[in-house]
Amino acid sequence: MEAAETSWTNYPYSYITYVPEAESSYSEQSDDDTKVDTFSMDSLLPDDLLERILSFLPIASIFRAGTVCKRWNEIVSSRRFLWNFSNNSVPQRPWYFMFTTTDDPSGYAYDPIIRKWYSFDLPCIETSNWFVASSCGLVCFMDNDCRNKIYVSNPITKQWRRLLEPPGHRSTDYTAMSTCVNRASQANQAVNRAQRSYLVSIVKSKQVPGNFFQWDLSIHLYSSETMTWTTSVTDVLSGWRGGNESVICDGVLYFLIYSTGGSDHRHGLIATNVSSVGSSSSGGILMRSFIPMPCSLTCGRLMNLRERLVIVGGIGKHDRPEVIKGIGIWVLKGKEWVEMAKMPQRFFQGFGEFDDVFASSGTDDMVYIQSYGSPALLTFDMNLKYWKWSQKCPVTKKFPLQLFTGFCFEPRLEIAP
Repeated sequence: MEAAETSWTNYPYSYITYVPEAESSYSEQSDDDTKVDTFSMDSLLPDDLLERILSFLPIASIFRAGTVCKRWNEIVSSRRFLWNFSNNSVPQRPWYFMFTTTDDPSGYAYDPIIRKWYSFDLPCIETSNWFVASSCGLVCFMDNDCRNKIYVSNPITKQWRRLLEPPGHRSTDYTAMSTCVNRASQANQAVNRAQRSYLVSIVKSKQVPGNFFQWDLSIHLYSSETMTWTTSVTDVLSGWRGGNESVICDGVLYFLIYSTGGSDHRHGLIATNVSSVGSSSSGGILMRSFIPMPCSLTCGRLMNLRERLVIVGGIGKHDRPEVIKGIGIWVLKGKEWVEMAKMPQRFFQGFGEFDDVFASSGTDDMVYIQSYGSPALLTFDMNLKYWKWSQKCPVTKKFPLQLFTGFCFEPRLEIAP
């Protein structure tokens, strides 16, 4: 594959990969033309000014800047630089990570600012079918077998932490995971990491033995402040089951439920406050917060965009609701869905064959959409209402049934689990 056909480079794995000797970047000839004084232009700049200048670079360029010389490496590795970088005026748009195969967790990360793909290895995760959730630079991984391995990591700095095993049954039929960083404490993270806090939620759904119509559902919350799990809700759903889609938004946990028969709706939304302390097991408590979908959807993907709940859903045909005919984006206001956009047909057809389910994730004001059958990646800017294809991904389709998936995350240097 020629370099001109793609737009990606190898991603450096740490700040300190190689510190070359400082080279002269400027020379001045003396009056007698016999003596040449050489010096580096950056030596004229005080540390605080150079630090300020470097803080406006894209995050991938920060890593490259750290390999220029020892002085630059010390600057971009300092805590004060992390503070300046996290508060600079240049927005760091969310990246999208795309897995290369269904077994290998390696892949490529896409930077929409400079429109480049980076070869990228994720920490902790062992296979691409693990559960993934992200918030404010932290990414949470959970294995898809026993579902007892849960890690919280910063994929940029490669720092990670393994969480305690959550309570409840391991052998659940469906599990949904989400995470949320406390943004109120985020501003002080670069100065005092002890003030950082985050939540991880696990929604477990298991069929009642011998009864397909009823499903046990429990919600478990992990707090980084107490480093413990609590079971906040246990309930039994009738005619509905949980799934694998959830998100925490503005202090509320939202998760999708799926009809098992007897309902006009294929999907529904449940909302519960994550700040509620203690366990509740009263029957039917979750269905009191039931919110119907905006229309008949083939699938739905939940995401938190600036503390607004957004769903990207496949719009089903009127006579065959299980067959997708388009994709829409809605924002929840109160208990009503407000349509934000519908994917133009030229983009929908640009994916080629589009299944009724697909991958989609987003944060900030950016939404990513990807077909499971193709490495093509489409972006939608919620502010500009603008659809745009990403640069061509280096991932190639090697066999007809190969599946493609991924997730988005915020690239941050200052946050650690």
